[in-house]
Amino acid sequence: MDLSQQTKHLCNLYEIKPARSKGQNFLIKEEIYDKIIATADLKSDDVVLEVGPGLGFLTAKLAARVKKVIAVELDDKLAKILRAGLIAQGIKNVEVVNKSILDIKIQPPLPPLIKGVIQPPLLPLSGQRNKIVANLPFNITSIFLRKFLSAEIKPELMVLMLQKQVAERIVAKPGKMSLLAVSVQFYAKPDIEQIVLKENFWPRSEVDSAIVKITLRQPKNREKDFFQLVKFGFSAKRKMLKNNLAAGLKISQNQAVNKITNAGFNPKIRAQELSVDDWFKLLREFY
Repeated sequence: MDLSQQTKHLCNLYEIKPARSKGQNFLIKEEIYDKIIATADLKSDDVVLEVGPGLGFLTAKLAARVKKVIAVELDDKLAKILRAGLIAQGIKNVEVVNKSILDIKIQPPLPPLIKGVIQPPLLPLSGQRNKIVANLPFNITSIFLRKFLSAEIKPELMVLMLQKQVAERIVAKPGKMSLLAVSVQFYAKPDIEQIVLKENFWPRSEVDSAIVKITLRQPKNREKDFFQLVKFGFSAKRKMLKNNLAAGLKISQNQAVNKITNAGFNPKIRAQELSVDDWFKLLREFY
């Protein structure tokens, strides 16, 4: 059976009715799984966090190439099926975590549990050779990215299946920048590796998707001030930057114009025209 037939067979066998509210559109093309694997540039000592493993087709491919896979699955039934499937295949280097990824704290490796102490769900990541592979529900993309990009312990690489429209926003260039684009590009270099058409999913997705590779950068300084300035800049989309910054920073428009000009920009510029480096130029003038 091909992946489409296997997926439908397993769903019938276990009485799984894919829930649109949970983003359960199963990928049914082998070559796209292979593209995800190739993009992740996996090494034998990698620890991979997989979010939304579903029926485990990608999980098995990951497990064959890395030291360990931590597979986080929200759906109770899918988590049980995944565990059973891994046992049947003799795969022992996968830990299945039946939780919402948004409820799990990212933490460095912990000492042995102290007797009687109950700890919250944790991802014991070391920050070295850690990667994230995820087929994200579209409704958690922004909060997921914020959680992992701003975490103290960051992965070195993320390979995500995202809604095409969101992927295009993330990799935008000056002229089409958004708060999301600036936020991601502050921490990382995002690239669209492949567009995945809606017919490559079952049930057929309502929109096309994209495989996005997000390569983390070295941490930048003044993170708090940077994002405060950027949020002020994007506070009203139709207004010029000088108006938004003047209102947010509670300064006069003349003061805002002078600082924008001193940074080397046209005083009529808008937030969407600025790159991450441009925002740092403004930061030095305004703070």
